[in-house]
Amino acid sequence: MSHGPTVEWKKDNASASKTKLGVIMVLIYTFIYAGFIFINVAMPKVMKIDIGGVNVAIVYGFGLIILALVQAVIYNHICTRAEEKAEKEHNALMEENEI
Repeated sequence: MSHGPTVEWKKDNASASKTKLGVIMVLIYTFIYAGFIFINVAMPKVMKIDIGGVNVAIVYGFGLIILALVQAVIYNHICTRAEEKAEKEHNALMEENEI
């Protein structure tokens, strides 16, 4: 028994801006992660330095995880606003063409 699709997919009018934002955020994260790898390879003694009872490697690693979560929340917020704006503009254009 087929009940049909659960969601009706519409055209994503904000796709270009969401893609651009995603690429920028991935590049930022990649640059920071590359710093982590570089320090581990080139200056491993730096990662052994204690900061409040834990070493730099632990702090940097948790920082990377937190950064990823923060970026995800920011990306979701900005993309949601972009989708709402694009939908409003699309609807206004459709109404204008109907008149």
